[in-house]
Amino acid sequence: QVQLVESGGGLVQAGGSLRLSCAASGLPFSSYHMAWFRQAPGKERAFVASINWGGAGTNYADSVKGRFTISRDNARNTVHLQMNSLKPEDTAVYYCAARGPAAVKYDYWGQGTQVTVSS
Repeated sequence: QVQLVESGGGLVQAGGSLRLSCAASGLPFSSYHMAWFRQAPGKERAFVASINWGGAGTNYADSVKGRFTISRDNARNTVHLQMNSLKPEDTAVYYCAARGPAAVKYDYWGQGTQVTVSS
């Protein structure tokens, strides 16, 4: 059974930082591409960042470029999202997702962790 468990969310003031983590189990983690998405109240879920299986390839939404960094530790089956210079508009539930090497869509999702940025 595949499980993705996010942690690290919370309340932070604008300009602050948070580090999200996602612990994966039940899948060959080092073969999977990983990503973070977020969903703000009243909005659709949106892509934030992704990292390929080996960690060398990353992509970011324009809104977070230069502020967020995605990384992974294949030895510990974890993926992280370092979020700096947080803004109130970053407030959302953040989800970890996994995509198999041959998959087009993300196959597995975590339950989400709330990030709230106060102004």
